[in-house]
Amino acid sequence: QVQLVESGGGSVQPGGSLRLSCTASGYTYSRRCMGWFRQAPGKERDWVAGIPTGGGITYYAASVKGRFTISQDNAKNTMYLQMNALKPEDTAMYHCAASLSFCTVVAGRMSAARFVDWGQGTQVAVSS
Repeated sequence: QVQLVESGGGSVQPGGSLRLSCTASGYTYSRRCMGWFRQAPGKERDWVAGIPTGGGITYYAASVKGRFTISQDNAKNTMYLQMNALKPEDTAMYHCAASLSFCTVVAGRMSAARFVDWGQGTQVAVSS
């Protein structure tokens, strides 16, 4: 089992930036793909970005591409999500997740069903 803990959320004005962190512990060697998801009140959970645990190509939802950057520091077992040019519609609870499967994007998204470990989330609020 892998434990995931997110941090870095907060309140910012439109156009601002935040960097989220996700620190993993446990049997991390067995996970092949890490991802960020978000869920706004009353809405479904949406995939945001994904990265292979061994590094390589990064993947983004169309709504965040060009504004968000996913990265990882394997020495620290930590994944990051740098969020720039934030918009009010980015307001949500952000969760990191780990998958036993390789990163796979189908119809422009990664399926949450492929992720087996989830963090509790960190709240991001964007408003003026």
